[in-house]
Amino acid sequence: MPITAFDTLRGNIRSFLGGAEVDLIAGTEEAVATEPAIRIGISIEERPYTFTARRAPLPFTRTEEAFCRELLIAFSALYSGFRQEGYAAHFRTALLASIMDITVARFLRGDHRKGFWPIQQLIQLLKNLSYQQYEGTPATTGFLVHRTTLPELRRLIRYRKHSLFPLQPYQPITPTFFDNPLAYRFIDGNNLFFVANIQMQVTGIIRTSNAETHNDVERLTNREIFSLVRNTGTGAFAVTVNDASEIEVMASPDKLLVRRKGSWAIFDPDIFRSFLAGSLVGEATDDLIWTVYALSKVRHGTVILIHDRGPRQLASLKKGSVGGDDPIGRLLTRRVKGKTIGDLKHSGTLLRLLSSDGMTVFSRSGRLLETGFIIDTSHAREVVTGGGRTTAASAASFFGKVIKVSQDGPVELYQEGRQIYRFG
Repeated sequence: MPITAFDTLRGNIRSFLGGAEVDLIAGTEEAVATEPAIRIGISIEERPYTFTARRAPLPFTRTEEAFCRELLIAFSALYSGFRQEGYAAHFRTALLASIMDITVARFLRGDHRKGFWPIQQLIQLLKNLSYQQYEGTPATTGFLVHRTTLPELRRLIRYRKHSLFPLQPYQPITPTFFDNPLAYRFIDGNNLFFVANIQMQVTGIIRTSNAETHNDVERLTNREIFSLVRNTGTGAFAVTVNDASEIEVMASPDKLLVRRKGSWAIFDPDIFRSFLAGSLVGEATDDLIWTVYALSKVRHGTVILIHDRGPRQLASLKKGSVGGDDPIGRLLTRRVKGKTIGDLKHSGTLLRLLSSDGMTVFSRSGRLLETGFIIDTSHAREVVTGGGRTTAASAASFFGKVIKVSQDGPVELYQEGRQIYRFG
């Protein structure tokens, strides 16, 4: 039964969608206009089924819905192609091991029907590399896969003041591509990338200009590579194996598919923008979103409150400050209080502030109100399962929107005392 097979995938899909409830039912289901949900009809073995995903109160993004459509097409094809009696367990094992990789490759190929297999081969090659070390250091590398002509690519690279080293003849990306350690020691996926066409032939190497990397957040979140992806043809993407042995796929305009701890997740800024809409001014929102991802990537925990009330109410929440009230602490705090998220990010201070102990509190206008803030957790209205950051995040979320980053990487959103979304 397709529904039994779908149950095998339920946990992976739920995790990919940040904790949404997902289901597959036989027949069709009518949409409820007021309900934020994904609802997709699909035919499996000539019978109708309906996939649903629900995540109140946070709406789904177009990218999440597009990914779900590709996943269901892959699910239908796999199910229909593996019907031999007595092999149900084999099918479920193959489905669980492969369906997300297949969906990622389908998502990246877009309308280019012949692009699936080369992309899938690259993903599998990078998965193997992500488990590899060289002299005790994780192997890292990067590829920029362009969908434009080489002359157009060269013009763009000159304009952006990068360097391109062409390769003749082109080298195919084969299972032996990383036999030479230089392919993952010299090409690091930070400022050196292989350049490849959609047939997965390496046409050269790009070195990005150091002048384009303005601060640690932009370096950690590959902002310059995102810019190149946006300008190298519809469907272009970049993919890296990073220092944390994760695979990061960068798609236009600013979506990240991340393979972390053996599972795929999506970091879609539109989810965070939706969460912070009406609580934080627009420009500050994007600066905060990408700083949060940088913290998650380097495994630094934090709790951030966007306070939606006045200073008197904030003072009543305070139980203390990290480091107490010593003169050095007061001096450092005075120098940053009142500054905007954008100012703090561009000066390189924001990443360090957020990775310090205690909660960081911003106003709706994006100005820093408190750092090293210890909240009175008695404001949590029910028993919270988890550590100190979880309890603090739950208590603080009655007074504004809260973003929590765990020390092992996951990012969680809190509202009205409960977690409503989780990435990673």
